[in-house]
Amino acid sequence: MAKGITTRAENYSQWYNELVIKADLAENSAVRGCMVIKPYGYAIWEKMQAVLDKKFKDTGHENAYFPLFIPKSFFSKEAAHVEGFAKEVAVVTHYRLKNDEVNGGVMVDPDAKLEEELIIRPTSETIIWNTYKNWIQSYRDLPIKINQWANVVRWEMRTRLFLRTAEFLWQEGHTAHATRQEAVEETEKMLDVYADFVENWMALPVIKGVKSESEKFAGAIDTYAIEALMQDGKALQAGTSHFLGQNFAKAFEVQFANKEGKLDYVWATSWGVSTRLMGALVMAHSDDKGLVLPPKLAPIQVVIVPIYKTEEQLSEISRTAIKIKSELESKGISVKFDDRDFQSPGWKFAEYELKGIPVRLALGPRDMEKGSVEIARRDTLEKSFRSQEGLADYISDLLDEIQTSIYQKALAFREEKTTHVSNWEEFKEVLESKGGFISAYWDGSPETEEKIKQETKATIRCIPLDNEKNSGTCMYSGKPAKYKVIYAKSY
Repeated sequence: MAKGITTRAENYSQWYNELVIKADLAENSAVRGCMVIKPYGYAIWEKMQAVLDKKFKDTGHENAYFPLFIPKSFFSKEAAHVEGFAKEVAVVTHYRLKNDEVNGGVMVDPDAKLEEELIIRPTSETIIWNTYKNWIQSYRDLPIKINQWANVVRWEMRTRLFLRTAEFLWQEGHTAHATRQEAVEETEKMLDVYADFVENWMALPVIKGVKSESEKFAGAIDTYAIEALMQDGKALQAGTSHFLGQNFAKAFEVQFANKEGKLDYVWATSWGVSTRLMGALVMAHSDDKGLVLPPKLAPIQVVIVPIYKTEEQLSEISRTAIKIKSELESKGISVKFDDRDFQSPGWKFAEYELKGIPVRLALGPRDMEKGSVEIARRDTLEKSFRSQEGLADYISDLLDEIQTSIYQKALAFREEKTTHVSNWEEFKEVLESKGGFISAYWDGSPETEEKIKQETKATIRCIPLDNEKNSGTCMYSGKPAKYKVIYAKSY
């Protein structure tokens, strides 16, 4: 249980790694840099998928699937895109093995070399736009609004479960439009979809903004992002939405006849979130005792643990527990009744605390006599007793309260960890002593941005969409500022 977990104060990074493994979310695989997502972790991801999938379909998108393999030549067609991913791609060069007659085992058959190498997708813009050119001839074929649930490979050298792995799961939306305005509106709309999900389901406040030129997606005109703050004061990019302009349409010759009968290039967007959100969920809310899960994403929202000494007591408690379980489930609440007889109640309490179950109910002989039940909240660890009558309504309201409480705690933390600075010395002092988000003026030059990054490892997380228009001076260069931006060290 949590007794063996390093505390956040001792070593935040180690705490995270140990918690992910001990809470049964994921583990490292035999393949370097890859992970096995275990059933409990995957159940959380499935809940995330279900909510997001509905949001995508409610905004007019359809699911499709495109190949895992992309011809190498496709990456040569969009220069910025290939430059952005060249160092991360895995390449398939051969298609067959054969027995190794000298050393034993198997070897790559040198006679089975591919005529053209295949890239294992790091993202799907190139294969999708090569496909779209066959789908689009006229403005009547637009818009195309496709989402894909898939896995991707980016050959990371330093990996960490969920946050950065060589292979990870995600969704990627790819849309095609007749006008620039439609594409920009789509980009902004999907950013709002992500922000709504992260705030209202993950209980994690975010800042919406635009990335700087050096931080934007390779091949995009503009990258919009939502930035969240973790408990160690580092930022985590929780989702991105890209306005691609006509870059990919021009690279793959995707033209359409507009209403005037003239040929024009299609306008594009792409957007995505990944299993990195699982890492954010753990880092933003959990404590030294284990996971703290927002009720909306918890695979099990309520667990009922019987406390008994005799089989007769268990039989009586079980009847009541099953009745309570049924009443809760009728309100759409997921419930587990844990009547395992080979683990003690105390062991079960620790297990469900570690796994972040939002509400734990305990039923013992005294509770049966009084017609009550013990209720324990995971977020605050508070315990109380409540009558069994009307319990389902109370628990339903309590889960809503816990969801809100977790969000408000994260919001208060972000506000406490957000600082405005006006000069370079103050910036460095706040970054080292306090961390978090630092708001400061920037002159807009990539040279200034790069120098700050080199000297402090802090980056511009975003230019907030509600960016202040009042004038100021750059805290680093002293030159007139172009933007007020958010800096932070990040994952």
